Amino acid sequence: MYAGDGVVALDKELTVMGCSRTARRLLGRGIRPGVPFPLEGVMKGLSLTQAKDAMHTAITRGAPRTGVRGQMIDGEGKRFSCLYSVHPLLGHTAKVIGVILVFREVKYFADTTEEDNSLASSSSSLGAVFDSLPEGVFTIDTNWRITSFNQAAEQMTGFSRKEALGKQCRDIFRSDLCERGCPMRQAIESGSAKMDQDVRILDKGGAKLNLLVNVSVLRNTDGQLVGAVETFRCLTDEYHLPSLADKTGLFQGIVGQSNVMRRLFQMLPDVAASEASVLLTGESGTGKEIFARAIHSLSPSSKGPFVAVNCSAIAESLIEAEFFGHEKGSFTGADQSRAGRFEVAKGGTIFLDEVAELRPEHQVKLLRVLEQKMFERVGGTKTIPMEARVISATNLDITAMLEERTFREDLYYRLRTVPMHLPPLRERVEDIPLLVQHFIRMFNKKHRKEVRALDPKVLNFFMEYHWPGNVRELERVMEYAYVFVKGPVIMMKHLPTIEEFAAKRKSGIPQDIDEEASERRAILRALEKAGGKRQEAANLLGMSRTSLWRRMKSLGMC
Repeated sequence: MYAGDGVVALDKELTVMGCSRTARRLLGRGIRPGVPFPLEGVMKGLSLTQAKDAMHTAITRGAPRTGVRGQMIDGEGKRFSCLYSVHPLLGHTAKVIGVILVFREVKYFADTTEEDNSLASSSSSLGAVFDSLPEGVFTIDTNWRITSFNQAAEQMTGFSRKEALGKQCRDIFRSDLCERGCPMRQAIESGSAKMDQDVRILDKGGAKLNLLVNVSVLRNTDGQLVGAVETFRCLTDEYHLPSLADKTGLFQGIVGQSNVMRRLFQMLPDVAASEASVLLTGESGTGKEIFARAIHSLSPSSKGPFVAVNCSAIAESLIEAEFFGHEKGSFTGADQSRAGRFEVAKGGTIFLDEVAELRPEHQVKLLRVLEQKMFERVGGTKTIPMEARVISATNLDITAMLEERTFREDLYYRLRTVPMHLPPLRERVEDIPLLVQHFIRMFNKKHRKEVRALDPKVLNFFMEYHWPGNVRELERVMEYAYVFVKGPVIMMKHLPTIEEFAAKRKSGIPQDIDEEASERRAILRALEKAGGKRQEAANLLGMSRTSLWRRMKSLGMC
């Protein structure tokens, strides 16, 4: 299903006068201006009786019905639970000329029966849920006078329905676009809908609000233009991310407020002060190097260097020379003596990323250095003391590697005096809004843009997506959006490969199988963009070349 509200304007004979894009997506392409609204095909049983009663009341008495719980049928014949509202639609003479149906899919009572709905229709709590939805709705006639105004519009603007009806819309909304660039004027003059427009208004108290606006025109059965309907959502940062008003959720450059992240934050000062070796585990993209840097910056050796080494990115023939240095002439190409990473890290921290990628012979040499606390350069005879703290990391299942004897158990225990496991993003989804706001601040500065928020659909999607690339993938998706976003709001159309995301959410394929298919397509697309170069494809996917190769092998792609 699709997030957001469906809106359909009907005349008194229940012929469609106008409808929103979401309504067409949910109920089928047959919902279009000039055709009868198939109420009997959209609702059945008790839900149909309630809807007919609500529409009759709105047309004959001009009274709205809000917060009604029911079931509807989508364009594929599948039922879904919803909350809906029916509002009277007034003409320029203030007489009722039709109704506006506003509805939204509600997943958390998707399994209830229609018999249960008789109780829900009178539930004040569900009515309050509907009235608190961020979708304001109002209509105007061809003279720009407001002919309907729902409760969400009242709450967001501060004007009551009584104050708004009959007024020019510019007198209520006081937008910076009222004189030029008004989405409603553009829709009426062009005869076509205007979607996802960013508008600034003043509420009744004079406070500025940022709105995301959708406008559709209204026509009668003869095809004549009779007005327009606008739906709008508030897009202030406080609306989307209320917890960010006073807190950034940052600790040593790490973003998070979830329970699992708080526990890790509590460990960091003690771990840093101990100078013990630390093994960081977690999937690719969970932030292992950021944690390693945080441990270093909190440690007594914080004034010393932090030297990061990606063990999977060094040619196997050069690993020993990279780690411990080499003397001039010790091998072909060694034109001068050079200090190794362990020597450069003296007085500070050496971070061995992807340590589980080391071959057994290199594991032995690393173990010897950790045990003896000294080493020699390749081709040298001078003993050099090891005076750096070791923090290592891996995204592999190192426990399984111990069982398979592909990683030495004695080295493992040397590296993991203190183990710290970093959770994948899907296990701390409550941190996603914080991360989004962090990336907005970061990319606004980098790209010199003024993005203020995400469209609610984007944030909802982010909260539901499984994020196989974790925080790194979220960061890449956000920066991708920054390439294409022109205004202050990131919307679904700005995201990469959104067709696959939408198909995944609608499909009935088991999650694990579906994820593999989606990942296989993503890898193929990345390889195609990179011209078959695995390193470039790995960069696009936010992972190391070795991790990409291993994933391709597990998916049967090589």
